Amino acid sequence: MSVRVGEVLQNFEMDIYDPVKGDFGKISLEGVKAKRQWLILFFYPADFTFVCPTELNDLAEKYNELKAAGCEVVSVSTDTKFSHLAWQQSEKLLQNVKYPMGADPTGVVSKMFGVYDESTGLALRGAFIISPEGKLAASEVNFYNVGRNASELLRKVKANTYLAAHPDEVCPANWTEGKKTLKPSAKMVGKVYESIAK
Repeated sequence: MSVRVGEVLQNFEMDIYDPVKGDFGKISLEGVKAKRQWLILFFYPADFTFVCPTELNDLAEKYNELKAAGCEVVSVSTDTKFSHLAWQQSEKLLQNVKYPMGADPTGVVSKMFGVYDESTGLALRGAFIISPEGKLAASEVNFYNVGRNASELLRKVKANTYLAAHPDEVCPANWTEGKKTLKPSAKMVGKVYESIAK
């Protein structure tokens, strides 16, 4: 059974290709938690495909902002770390990728998050935001043919980091940093319009 939003996750570990170092390494949930960082796991179907490099490039363009928000990013597919190295070095859309590229060739982590497709051995397009405590805060899963939006992922990270510091508040639709939040109360029931308009 895959994890659900709100659950605390068990530890997992993956081999990675680190484009900054040009070398291999490992990443684990426990290691990220020890640094008190948020974590995005960004699953995609496969290296050397078509929608995937556009997504990883889009994510690379937001990586500095995500890091500034206290978040590490790991892209993940069922390819090997060697394939990640070859793809990142040959595909021009990936030349600005600086985040670790996780290798899940056995599908263990993909299965944990419910994105593993048994019929193909590939991962669906899943994006998961994990808190510094290891709790799954948000998830999004798309089929193979629709790419995601890194700006929306950044918005969700900023909303979740804000709410972690302000647990009595909630973020309304389309909330962005600096905009008004809401503080639920009995007085607000049926009066959300008035609360937002203030």
